[in-house]
Amino acid sequence: QLQLVESGGGLVQPGGSLRLSCAASGFTLDYYAIGWFRQAPGKEREGVSCIGSRGGSTNYADSVKGRFTISRDNAKNTVYLQMNSLNVEDTAVYYCAASLLRPCTRWGEYMYWGQGTQVTVSS
Repeated sequence: QLQLVESGGGLVQPGGSLRLSCAASGFTLDYYAIGWFRQAPGKEREGVSCIGSRGGSTNYADSVKGRFTISRDNAKNTVYLQMNSLNVEDTAVYYCAASLLRPCTRWGEYMYWGQGTQVTVSS
């Protein structure tokens, strides 16, 4: 059974950091592009960052450039999203998803999704 599981969310103060993990089971991430998405209350889901298969190209939404870093460890079958300098606008449920398509910015065509992890930035 193909499964993605996110972890690492939580409550953090503005300016703080979190590292999200996306662990795959039932399939090998090597061949998949992985995207991180988020959905804030009352807003549409948006693509935040993605990384091509085998650690190829990366892409970031303008709102997170310079603050978030996506990386993958294929040996651990896991993709990470390091989030620094968090602000209240980053509050959302964060999802990871997998796609066989290129480039990884084909946001509407991800096929496998995790259940999400809540990130709350608040003082």
